[in-house]
Amino acid sequence: MAQQRKKRTVSDNQKAAMQEGRVQGRAVSAYLEALQAYKPKRGRKRTAESIAKRLADIDRQLASASAVKQLSLIQERLNLLSEQDSMTTAPDLSGLEDDFVATAKTYGECKGITYAAWRELGLTPAVLKRAGIGRAAS
Repeated sequence: MAQQRKKRTVSDNQKAAMQEGRVQGRAVSAYLEALQAYKPKRGRKRTAESIAKRLADIDRQLASASAVKQLSLIQERLNLLSEQDSMTTAPDLSGLEDDFVATAKTYGECKGITYAAWRELGLTPAVLKRAGIGRAAS
């Protein structure tokens, strides 16, 4: 006769701990994703004036451009307009940062993440200090 396996049960404490881990993971992930999305790009920064100048150049070129060139100019114009909009509206990461600060220390301790790893990813010392993550924990 085949031996029956004992059904495993998860205690309420274990379920609560797993739920807490998921909440912490989501908070850390959301903040890190937002930081990556709004990370400054390398190279010379584009100004509002340089965008306006390029948009004027595109408008002049559109009249005499071939259909394929018009297509690329229109796309460039759309990209520039989008970039122009993003320059005027700075992202508000304060809510995500607060959630991160509330959970990052415990999350990092559970996962074995050091101060140096957080810093290398681009987190500022001020945010790590608010989270209670110090160099000594490295």
